[in-house]
Amino acid sequence: MTFLKSIFTIAFSLLLISCFGFSDKKDSKSSVAYKMNAETEVAYFASGCFWCVEAIFESVKGVEEAVSGYAGGTTKNPTYQSIGTGKTGHAEAVAVYYNPKIVSFETLVKVFFGSHNPTTVNGQHPDYGSQYRSIAFYTNNDEKQIIKKAIQKLNKDVYGGKIVTEVTELKKFYKAEEYHQDFERRNPNQGYVKAVSVPRLNRFKKKFPELLKENH
Repeated sequence: MTFLKSIFTIAFSLLLISCFGFSDKKDSKSSVAYKMNAETEVAYFASGCFWCVEAIFESVKGVEEAVSGYAGGTTKNPTYQSIGTGKTGHAEAVAVYYNPKIVSFETLVKVFFGSHNPTTVNGQHPDYGSQYRSIAFYTNNDEKQIIKKAIQKLNKDVYGGKIVTEVTELKKFYKAEEYHQDFERRNPNQGYVKAVSVPRLNRFKKKFPELLKENH
């Protein structure tokens, strides 16, 4: 009985520190409206909880905005609750608005692979399920080739052929509910943010200090 109780306690604790379990609709404060510039381009990535991924990309020089959303599936108009079932085909994703004169798509791909574990099937600890899988989206053939070359090199030099990242053409990106936008910045004391998001961001900053904006 004691053993079963311990297992239950551990499982419950893991649930509490998951991206899905920690949603907070009470904090629905809107973000300042972002306006694209004429030269702005957009890249799309999925690598676990979008609260974490959004904060990482927004710390990079040349990135103007990162928007949390859903992509990679076929279900129309997904919601946070529906993708949490793992049955929509979508993953938590981020649209990265960037100035190509300051940061290249190649560098964003470097940020993507350098800020998560691309060998983990369907998840980034402590979040698991197809909605947390690793996906590098492309919108044209040049982007596709850049991603594939990066995977080829990383598989050879670092991961020994174990990368499971999907390389997928973006069909449609659905913006997530407003309370998810800039979640980490607006909720610095929230449990998941303190336990998972901030440490993940700090690991990225330590690894790539040359890519950071001055205020980060």
